[in-house]
Amino acid sequence: MSRTIFDIIGNTPLIASQVLNTNPNVKLLFKMEGHNPGGSVKDRAAFNMIKSGLEKGAISKNSRLIEATSGNTGIALAMIAGIYGLDIELVMPENSTKERVQTMRAYGAKVTLTPSDVGIEGARDYAENKVKQEGFIMLDQFANEDNWKAHYKTTGPEIWRDTEGAVTHFVSAMGTTGTIMGTSTFLKEQDPNIQIVGVQPTDGSSIPGIRKWPEAYLPKIFDAKKVDQVIEVDTEEAREMAKRLAKEEGIFSGMSSGGATVAALKLAKTIDKGTIVSIICDRGDRYLSSDLFD
Repeated sequence: MSRTIFDIIGNTPLIASQVLNTNPNVKLLFKMEGHNPGGSVKDRAAFNMIKSGLEKGAISKNSRLIEATSGNTGIALAMIAGIYGLDIELVMPENSTKERVQTMRAYGAKVTLTPSDVGIEGARDYAENKVKQEGFIMLDQFANEDNWKAHYKTTGPEIWRDTEGAVTHFVSAMGTTGTIMGTSTFLKEQDPNIQIVGVQPTDGSSIPGIRKWPEAYLPKIFDAKKVDQVIEVDTEEAREMAKRLAKEEGIFSGMSSGGATVAALKLAKTIDKGTIVSIICDRGDRYLSSDLFD
């Protein structure tokens, strides 16, 4: 039977930490989301938002789509929209890495860069104005239920299946919060004792893909009750861990994966035993033009 690109979204491998985890009674497993065809965990949400939007009639082949993104969601949306023949404009801060911009354009998307000093919030404001004034349709990953439902349908069940129900802790960076919301919802239904750990930057830290949102921009899909614990990570810790993941575990990923790993290792030192699953949300090759690996 022939497969399509959609068939290889998800079912990403779980691999055990061989070096970084030093607690012999704790198993630390990395969920390798860079193995998705678009190179990140965001393929899941992008596919579910576009497919469900078309099925519900919320969008059509004639829709002009627009979305603000810090990178990975944009790449995923560009890939999925291209396959469906949809017109999409992606808006991101001008300090985004050139690999991200070029990849979105390669998939056929229009890319608009907004001033870096207003960050992703400025990109979100730009996209919302285009919706109000020019008739664009925003998928709105921050408020779209099909974002978190992608992880309820896929990421959570995969983790439960691949750990044979042994998972005790789930660790995820929090950006749009779709990954942690959907995975938490599923895992808590299987076993309410599973601990869900979110990762945020410390005050003053900047970690692409991990945010501590101002109240006005807090994702509408976020429900604090679904997160048992939040571990804060600073910029330098996240940067250093991204380098260590590559050098010591052979896992080439971005800074948000470094941040999640810092949190997972801190957690591993505080528990007597268990199985921790931590999300490695993308691949490191889209950060090569930045100073991350200098």
